Amino acid sequence: MAKFADIIGQDQLKEHLQNIWKLDKLSHAYIINGEKSSGKEFIAGVFAAALQCERPEQSGPVWEPCGECHSCRQIAGKNHPDVIYISHEKPGTIGVDDIRGQINASVAIKPYSGPYKIYIMNEGEKMTVQAQNALLKTLEEPPAYTVILILTTNAELLLPTIQSRCAVLNMKPVRDAVVKRFLMEKLEIPDYKAEICAAFARGNIGKAKLLAFSEDFDRVKEEAVTLLKNINDMEISEIAAAIRNINEYKLDVSDYLDILAIWYRDVLLFKATNDANHLVFKEEVQHIRRVADRSTYEGIEQVIESLDKAKSRLSANVNFELTMELLLLTIKENS
Repeated sequence: MAKFADIIGQDQLKEHLQNIWKLDKLSHAYIINGEKSSGKEFIAGVFAAALQCERPEQSGPVWEPCGECHSCRQIAGKNHPDVIYISHEKPGTIGVDDIRGQINASVAIKPYSGPYKIYIMNEGEKMTVQAQNALLKTLEEPPAYTVILILTTNAELLLPTIQSRCAVLNMKPVRDAVVKRFLMEKLEIPDYKAEICAAFARGNIGKAKLLAFSEDFDRVKEEAVTLLKNINDMEISEIAAAIRNINEYKLDVSDYLDILAIWYRDVLLFKATNDANHLVFKEEVQHIRRVADRSTYEGIEQVIESLDKAKSRLSANVNFELTMELLLLTIKENS
């Protein structure tokens, strides 16, 4: 059974949730805002367990769910009658019927066994405006026993009226050293691989775990590095073929772009310091040196900006091949 102590690197958020007992400051609704795979569901589960626990334990100045009572075991198995996980049939949308049927229709029914009735909604940013307005009616006058946890990757997509009625808890990037130590100590990932995964995860511990066990990650990394080393000598047709290869992997394209971005951050760092000790791609220092020597600071920064723009365009569903072709031509021009 997971406890607050198992939450890695989110000290401020964790302290806030643990202080609820001490300060008697429980809100009826929370927005937990953080990147995909950053651990929002894990945190929501621990918080729900703590609220419903039949005999919470004191660990120093804070309280933890015991992990052994009937309630804790039910939550661990995701079958607690008073912890409701909101589902939605349409993958890209949480509609008004989802909110009315799963929250509004049952919120007036008192908890079956626990002190609280807890609703956990993942991907809250996918709520339509109509769905949010339906939820607003419950948020305006919630029963005393109700706690609604809205997990989102972008709280700004929620209506201001929703945000104003919730306690907003923003997750922070976890330091690379903390992520690396977690991968090595808890998951027994080798030192060199833990360092690379931590660098690519950019403070997202869930993403670091996914990369550490991804069969595609090492292959995609090697293909990306090969492309970067040879892009100056490649024809447009070869670049187009490389673009098509990206789609063959299960890894998200944003992860591919992160690999390119970290390479160019290494180039920028090496150009500024001439020191290989802090590079992620230490084994590629000779190639990084060559790119650093022939590139200007402005050119490297333009590439890094283009990578960020490409991610934004792809998030907005701009044509994949066109976006990637423009990006790789910018790289070719500035390498």
